[in-house]
Amino acid sequence: MKNDLLAQFNKAFESKARLSIMSVLMVNDSLSFNALKELLGLTDGNLATHLRALEEAGYIGVQKQFIGRKPNTTYSATQAGQQAFSDHLNALEAFIRNM
Repeated sequence: MKNDLLAQFNKAFESKARLSIMSVLMVNDSLSFNALKELLGLTDGNLATHLRALEEAGYIGVQKQFIGRKPNTTYSATQAGQQAFSDHLNALEAFIRNM
C-alpha cells in the first residue's frame, strides 16, 4: 500500500526548492524572479535551475517584459502545474495518513 502511494509522488517536486517555488506560485498569480529569490532565499543560479526544470515540465509559465529599460521576468503556475502539485500534495497526505 505504501509503495503505491510513493509511486504517486511527483519527482518534479522532490526538491525542497521546487516544492517551495510551487507552493508560493499556487497562492500568488505571478511573482518576479527577484521576488521569488528574496522570498525563498535562493541564489540566482539555484533559482534559475529549478525554475527551468519546472518550466520544462510545463508546470510554470514565464513572461518576460521590460519595465522602463529594465528586464522583468515573472513566473506563474500553469493549470497543468496546479493539477500536478495538488495531486502530489494529495498523495503526500494519503501517505502520511497511512503510516
